[in-house]
Amino acid sequence: MATSRKPDTLPKFEGATSDNYLAVGLDVTDRSSVSSAFDEAVKKFETIDVVCNNAGFGLSGEFESLSEKQIRMQMEVNFFGLLWVTKRALEVMREQKTGGRIQQVTSIGGQTGVPLFSTYCASKWAVEGFTEALQQELKPEWNISLTCIEPGGFRTEWAGDSMIYGEEKNPAYDHLNAEKTMKERNGTQAGDPVKGAQAFYELGVMDDPPLRVVVGTDAYKRINQKIETYSKNIPKYEKLSNSTDVDE
Repeated sequence: MATSRKPDTLPKFEGATSDNYLAVGLDVTDRSSVSSAFDEAVKKFETIDVVCNNAGFGLSGEFESLSEKQIRMQMEVNFFGLLWVTKRALEVMREQKTGGRIQQVTSIGGQTGVPLFSTYCASKWAVEGFTEALQQELKPEWNISLTCIEPGGFRTEWAGDSMIYGEEKNPAYDHLNAEKTMKERNGTQAGDPVKGAQAFYELGVMDDPPLRVVVGTDAYKRINQKIETYSKNIPKYEKLSNSTDVDE
C-alpha cells in the first residue's frame, strides 16, 4: 500500500494490479487519517507485515532565519507524525500476532549535525532516541522489530522542489546561503533512489534486522568519522566522566 496526501499523484508501478496495490490518502499529522489508512490496509490485505515511516520534508536555513511556525511544522511531520503511525502499527501488529517490521527513515542527519539543518536534525535525532527506547519496551514474543534507516543523499526531490527555506534571512548569517547551497547539490547526490528502495526491502524481509543502519556511501563515511571522533573523546575525558559518583 502506497500513501500520500494526494494519492492520485502516485505513479503507476510496474506490475501493480487491483489485487496487489492500493493507493491511499494519508496525512501523518492527522491521527484520524493515520487510523483510516491502517483500517483500509487491513481490509484490503488482512495483515500488515512492514511499515515504512518515510513521511517527512527538509527545512533548510540558519536556525535564526527559521520561523516558529516552520520549526513546529518540521517536528509535527518528521517526529510526531511518525509517532502516530508507529503507535497504530504496534497496535495492529500485536493484534495480528504475526509480528512485523517498522522502519523509521531518519537520516545520517539523525546521527551527525548538518549545518543549515538544525531543526531537521533535531527531528531525526528525536526519532532515533524514541525508537531505541521503544524497542526495549516491546516483548520479544511479539516479534516486532524497529529499524532506524539512516540515508545519505539520494537524487530525489528532497533537495529540490520539496525543500522549504527559512522565511526571513537573518543578516548576521551573510556567510551562508541555504537555497544556493541546496540547489547546487540537488541532482549531484551519490544515491540512486531505486537502489535505496531495494535496500529498504532487504531490511524489511530480514529475520533479525538491525536497530540502526546507514544507507549510502556518504552516510557510511560520515558515520565512521563520528565513531572515530567518539572513540577518541570518550577515553580522553575518562577521569572527568567517572568523577561524579557519591563517596562511600
